[in-house]
Amino acid sequence: MSLKYSKVLILGATSGIGFAYAEKVVGDGKRAIIVGRRKEKLDEFVKKYGNDKAEAVVLDITKLDEIPKFAADTTRKHPDLDCVILNSGIQRGFDFAKPETIDLSILDLELTTNYTSYVHLTTAFLPHLQNQQNETALIYTSSGLAMVPLVKRLNYCASKAALHHFLLCLRVQMKDGPGNVKIIEIFPPAVQTELHDEKHQPDIKNGRQMGMPLDQFTEESWSKLIMGDEQIPVGISDNMFKSFENTRQQHFHKMVDMVKAQGH
Repeated sequence: MSLKYSKVLILGATSGIGFAYAEKVVGDGKRAIIVGRRKEKLDEFVKKYGNDKAEAVVLDITKLDEIPKFAADTTRKHPDLDCVILNSGIQRGFDFAKPETIDLSILDLELTTNYTSYVHLTTAFLPHLQNQQNETALIYTSSGLAMVPLVKRLNYCASKAALHHFLLCLRVQMKDGPGNVKIIEIFPPAVQTELHDEKHQPDIKNGRQMGMPLDQFTEESWSKLIMGDEQIPVGISDNMFKSFENTRQQHFHKMVDMVKAQGH
C-alpha cells in the first residue's frame, strides 16, 4: 500500500521525524514540499532527491503573522495540495521549585512552537483542504507525553496535551464537512532525534541515544498511516492507549453525543 495523498506539505522537515517522513513521501512517489527554518538542511534534501520530487520553503512557524501569507502562497502555487504534516516542535526543561531559574520567554516559545502555531496553521490551511474534491488530511506529530507527563518537561507535556484535546474536538467538527478532511494524530514515544540534544536540554546527557531508534519509529508509524489509522500511537504510547486512553476517549464521545442530543 502507499500513501493516498499525492502532494504533501511537511513542516519541521529539517531533521528527525519530519525529515524521515519527507523521505517516505518522496520514496512513495509523491511530491513533498518541505518547510523549516534551516535553509541549508532543506536545500540538502532537495539536492538529494531532485526538484521533481521536492521543493523547499523557509519559514519560522513562531512568526504567527507570516502564516496566512505562507498558506495563501503555498495553496496558490499548489492547488492540488491534499495533505499537511505539522511536525515542528521543541522541548525544554523547567524547575518551578526554583522560580528564579525560569525563563518565561523560552516557555512562551515552546508553547507557541508546539501548540499555538499548529492552531494558526490549521486555520490557514483548512479552507483549501475543505474545498478539495478528494479526501485530504491534516497530520499532527503529538506525543505520548500528551497522555502521561514528565515532571521537568511540564510545559512541553502541557503543550502536547493541549494539542491532543484540540485534535479530538477538531476531528468531530470535521466529520460532517464541508469537504472530507481527515484529522490524524501521531503519538511518538521518546525517539532518537535532536529534540533531546544537550545543546537544547543541558540536563540530559547523550540525549540523542534516548528512546526508540528513528528508523524503527518511522517504519511503525508510517505503516499505520498508510493503513488509514487516524490515531497512531507507537511504542510505549501504544501501551498507554490500550491501558486507559481508549476508555477515556469513550467518555469523550459519550459527552459529544450528550451535547449533540441537547442541541448544543
